Amino acid sequence: MTVIETPRLTLRRFTLDDAEFILRLLNEPSFLEFIGDKGVRTLDDARDYLRKGPIASYEQFGFGLYLTTLKRDGTAVGMCGLLKRESLPDVDIGFAFLPAFWSQGYGLESAAAVLSHGRQAFGLDRIVGVAKPENHASIRLLEKLGMKYEKRVKLAPDGPEDVLMAVDFPSA
Repeated sequence: MTVIETPRLTLRRFTLDDAEFILRLLNEPSFLEFIGDKGVRTLDDARDYLRKGPIASYEQFGFGLYLTTLKRDGTAVGMCGLLKRESLPDVDIGFAFLPAFWSQGYGLESAAAVLSHGRQAFGLDRIVGVAKPENHASIRLLEKLGMKYEKRVKLAPDGPEDVLMAVDFPSA
Protein backbone atom coordinates (compact mmCIF):
# COMPACT_ATOMS: atom_id res chain seq x y z
CA MET A 1 0.00 0.00 0.00
CA THR A 2 1.58 3.25 -1.16
CA VAL A 3 1.62 5.88 1.58
CA ILE A 4 3.77 8.67 0.12
CA GLU A 5 5.01 9.57 -3.35
CA THR A 6 7.76 12.06 -4.10
CA PRO A 7 9.12 13.05 -7.51
CA ARG A 8 11.53 10.10 -7.53
CA LEU A 9 10.38 7.76 -4.77
CA THR A 10 7.48 5.67 -3.54
CA LEU A 11 7.12 4.90 0.16
CA ARG A 12 4.84 2.01 1.03
CA ARG A 13 4.04 -0.17 3.98
CA PHE A 14 6.25 -3.18 4.45
CA THR A 15 4.82 -6.67 4.01
CA LEU A 16 6.31 -10.01 4.96
CA ASP A 17 7.31 -10.36 1.28
CA ASP A 18 9.98 -7.70 1.95
CA ALA A 19 11.94 -10.00 4.28
CA GLU A 20 14.80 -10.54 1.81
CA PHE A 21 15.39 -6.79 1.48
CA ILE A 22 15.22 -6.30 5.28
CA LEU A 23 17.72 -9.12 5.80
CA ARG A 24 20.12 -7.37 3.43
CA LEU A 25 19.62 -3.83 4.79
CA LEU A 26 19.84 -4.72 8.49
CA ASN A 27 23.11 -6.58 7.93
CA GLU A 28 24.87 -3.80 6.01
CA PRO A 29 28.03 -2.81 7.95
CA SER A 30 26.82 0.82 8.04
CA PHE A 31 23.46 -0.22 9.53
CA LEU A 32 25.19 -2.32 12.18
CA GLU A 33 27.59 0.53 13.01
CA PHE A 34 25.21 3.49 13.07
CA ILE A 35 21.83 1.98 13.95
CA GLY A 36 22.64 -1.28 15.68
CA ASP A 37 22.46 -5.03 15.43
CA LYS A 38 18.82 -6.12 15.35
CA GLY A 39 19.80 -9.81 15.44
CA VAL A 40 18.29 -10.46 12.02
CA ARG A 41 20.29 -13.32 10.46
CA THR A 42 17.72 -15.36 8.52
CA LEU A 43 14.61 -14.75 6.43
CA ASP A 44 12.54 -15.97 9.39
CA ASP A 45 14.28 -13.37 11.60
CA ALA A 46 13.52 -10.71 8.98
CA ARG A 47 9.83 -11.66 8.85
CA ASP A 48 9.74 -11.56 12.66
CA TYR A 49 11.37 -8.09 12.62
CA LEU A 50 8.76 -6.88 10.12
CA ARG A 51 5.88 -8.38 12.12
CA LYS A 52 6.99 -6.96 15.49
CA GLY A 53 8.36 -3.67 14.11
CA PRO A 54 6.86 -1.84 11.13
CA ILE A 55 3.69 -3.96 10.77
CA ALA A 56 2.88 -3.76 14.50
CA SER A 57 3.51 0.00 14.37
CA TYR A 58 1.03 0.46 11.50
CA GLU A 59 -1.60 -1.37 13.54
CA GLN A 60 -0.90 0.49 16.79
CA PHE A 61 -0.13 4.03 15.58
CA GLY A 62 -1.14 4.19 11.92
CA PHE A 63 2.46 4.89 10.87
CA GLY A 64 5.85 3.20 10.90
CA LEU A 65 8.87 2.63 8.74
CA TYR A 66 8.12 2.39 5.02
CA LEU A 67 9.90 0.60 2.22
CA THR A 68 11.42 3.26 -0.01
CA THR A 69 11.65 2.40 -3.71
CA LEU A 70 12.62 4.19 -6.90
CA LYS A 71 9.57 5.24 -8.89
CA ARG A 72 11.25 4.56 -12.22
CA ASP A 73 11.79 0.82 -11.72
CA GLY A 74 10.64 -0.19 -8.22
CA THR A 75 14.16 -0.86 -6.90
CA ALA A 76 14.15 -0.98 -3.09
CA VAL A 77 16.72 1.55 -1.84
CA GLY A 78 15.99 1.82 1.88
CA MET A 79 13.42 2.60 4.51
CA CYS A 80 12.14 5.80 6.01
CA GLY A 81 9.28 6.55 8.35
CA LEU A 82 8.05 7.49 11.78
CA LEU A 83 8.59 5.55 14.98
CA LYS A 84 7.04 5.78 18.42
CA ARG A 85 9.54 4.40 20.91
CA GLU A 86 8.73 3.73 24.56
CA SER A 87 11.99 5.46 25.50
CA LEU A 88 11.07 8.81 23.88
CA PRO A 89 8.08 11.07 24.56
CA ASP A 90 7.97 12.24 20.92
CA VAL A 91 7.60 10.50 17.58
CA ASP A 92 10.92 10.23 15.78
CA ILE A 93 11.95 9.86 12.18
CA GLY A 94 14.04 6.90 11.13
CA PHE A 95 15.82 6.16 7.88
CA ALA A 96 18.37 3.75 6.46
CA PHE A 97 19.48 3.27 2.87
CA LEU A 98 21.67 0.79 1.05
CA PRO A 99 25.11 2.38 0.54
CA ALA A 100 24.76 2.21 -3.27
CA PHE A 101 21.99 4.83 -2.94
CA TRP A 102 23.72 7.27 -0.58
CA SER A 103 24.56 10.84 -1.63
CA GLN A 104 21.81 11.02 -4.24
CA GLY A 105 19.28 12.98 -2.21
CA TYR A 106 16.96 10.04 -1.54
CA GLY A 107 17.31 10.35 2.23
CA LEU A 108 16.39 14.03 2.25
CA GLU A 109 13.60 13.59 -0.30
CA SER A 110 11.96 10.73 1.58
CA ALA A 111 12.51 12.19 5.07
CA ALA A 112 11.06 15.60 4.10
CA ALA A 113 7.98 13.84 2.71
CA VAL A 114 7.66 11.73 5.87
CA LEU A 115 7.81 14.85 8.08
CA SER A 116 5.11 16.51 6.00
CA HIS A 117 3.00 13.35 6.13
CA GLY A 118 3.40 13.13 9.91
CA ARG A 119 2.23 16.68 10.30
CA GLN A 120 -0.67 16.50 7.83
CA ALA A 121 -1.97 12.96 8.35
CA PHE A 122 -1.33 12.60 12.09
CA GLY A 123 -1.33 16.19 13.35
CA LEU A 124 2.15 15.91 14.83
CA ASP A 125 3.45 19.29 15.95
CA ARG A 126 6.89 17.99 16.94
CA ILE A 127 9.11 15.27 15.50
CA VAL A 128 12.55 14.30 16.73
CA GLY A 129 15.52 12.55 15.19
CA VAL A 130 18.12 10.46 16.97
CA ALA A 131 21.61 9.69 15.68
CA LYS A 132 24.92 8.46 16.98
CA PRO A 133 27.27 11.44 17.51
CA GLU A 134 29.72 10.01 14.95
CA ASN A 135 27.02 9.60 12.28
CA HIS A 136 27.72 12.96 10.65
CA ALA A 137 25.72 12.20 7.48
CA SER A 138 22.52 11.51 9.43
CA ILE A 139 23.02 14.57 11.63
CA ARG A 140 23.48 16.73 8.51
CA LEU A 141 20.30 15.26 7.02
CA LEU A 142 18.36 16.04 10.22
CA GLU A 143 19.70 19.60 10.09
CA LYS A 144 18.58 19.95 6.45
CA LEU A 145 15.11 18.92 7.64
CA GLY A 146 15.12 21.91 10.00
CA MET A 147 15.95 19.99 13.15
CA LYS A 148 18.04 21.57 15.87
CA TYR A 149 20.23 19.90 18.47
CA GLU A 150 18.49 19.58 21.85
CA LYS A 151 20.38 17.12 24.03
CA ARG A 152 21.95 13.70 24.41
CA VAL A 153 19.66 10.75 25.13
CA LYS A 154 19.93 7.05 25.84
CA LEU A 155 17.38 4.90 24.01
CA ALA A 156 18.19 2.02 26.35
CA PRO A 157 19.29 2.38 29.99
CA ASP A 158 22.63 0.66 29.29
CA GLY A 159 22.98 2.05 25.76
CA PRO A 160 25.23 4.76 24.40
CA GLU A 161 24.33 8.43 24.41
CA ASP A 162 22.86 9.56 21.10
CA VAL A 163 22.20 13.03 19.76
CA LEU A 164 18.54 14.11 19.91
CA MET A 165 17.44 16.77 17.44
CA ALA A 166 13.94 18.15 16.99
CA VAL A 167 11.69 20.25 14.83
CA ASP A 168 8.55 21.95 16.13
CA PHE A 169 5.89 22.89 13.63
CA PRO A 170 3.93 26.08 14.15
CA SER A 171 0.30 25.65 15.11
CA ALA A 172 -2.12 26.15 12.28
